Amino acid sequence: MNTTAKAHGMDGALVEPDWPPLTLDEVRALLSGFPGCGEPIEILTVSPRPFSAASVAGTQNGRVFIKRHHRSVRDREGLLEEHRFLNYLHAHGAPVPRVFADSFGESAIEIGEWTYEVHEAPVGLDLYEDALSWTPFRSTGHARAAGEALARLHRAAQGYDAPRRKAQPLVAGFTIFAAEDPDAELQRYLAARPALTTDAAVRQSCREALDLLAPFHAELQPLLHAIDPLWTHNDLHASNLLWSDAGDEARAVAVIDFGLADRTNAVHDLAQAIERNLVEWIGLMQNPARGEELRVHLDHLEALLVGYESVRPLTGEEAAALAPMTALCHAEFALSEADYFLGVLHSKEKAKLALDDYLAGHARWFRGAGGRKLLDAIGRWAEGRKRQGAVFVGVED
Repeated sequence: MNTTAKAHGMDGALVEPDWPPLTLDEVRALLSGFPGCGEPIEILTVSPRPFSAASVAGTQNGRVFIKRHHRSVRDREGLLEEHRFLNYLHAHGAPVPRVFADSFGESAIEIGEWTYEVHEAPVGLDLYEDALSWTPFRSTGHARAAGEALARLHRAAQGYDAPRRKAQPLVAGFTIFAAEDPDAELQRYLAARPALTTDAAVRQSCREALDLLAPFHAELQPLLHAIDPLWTHNDLHASNLLWSDAGDEARAVAVIDFGLADRTNAVHDLAQAIERNLVEWIGLMQNPARGEELRVHLDHLEALLVGYESVRPLTGEEAAALAPMTALCHAEFALSEADYFLGVLHSKEKAKLALDDYLAGHARWFRGAGGRKLLDAIGRWAEGRKRQGAVFVGVED
């Protein structure tokens, strides 16, 4: 179990956390308002995720998961947006953890500068506990299981009609490239986030990314009218799943961490899963000039899509939209990260990584030969599924 106070750095290294880890005394005071959870005994894990402090705690009544956010990142209402979605998913059979409420019925607890939440700790193995967001699946079986889990989540989310989330850091929405005029929508996005409007590096990276991504937006735009809005997870990488066992054919038995969730659509969420899990982006950060050599797991792509469609087949328009959406889906979260780094941590150095390496850097890659390999493979899949019995055309790169 991970009980050290280290966090994942943006370059893949372990670094000192931005937020102090939870303490047993702190957990004891919080859980005193949650009588069903029992008296805390020990801190079992310390999450290496960088944007909050989170731990699994052992109590007299079992294990619970606790996360603490700075209120500038998640205030009560911002956290309740996530909890209402989780409660809906749980009520509709999705494999997600229950959100606990205190004796006053509150699930988002503000204490001083912090906002806390308490969840059940679902049964399942955290096989990717220490894995970075861009760590690939261990096997094609895991990729297929992740696709199945995402599709089940989308089926359960049908009918949840809450509006998009309010402007706040660290949300992976889909507004800029959902608009007919991305430039105008980008200006509205920036205006709602003051930390982004005063930084010259933001304007420079946004201009470059808009220009690079324009062909993908032009390809996607005619298809969007046929794609229904849906509340989605937007961060389905392997470490946000719990697993039935440690084998290569393990099932995904729970989906966790809905911090990036918002009202987008199923294609956007599937594209995020492809972008998060199949491209080893850390290599691009280490050597931007060698993007063509970046490893892309096309065998995992096939498995992920087969798993997804075994539960929820895509429409023709959704399948056709997947390639351009995969090139576009990273952009809004990169900006949201930059907003967090500038507005909360006041770190221009980290914001530069989000803007140049993530926002513009990923856009450069998708326009190059490396990105084309991935997008062409998705395009071949979309064409092949039109023909009954067609096989996926792709190999491990």
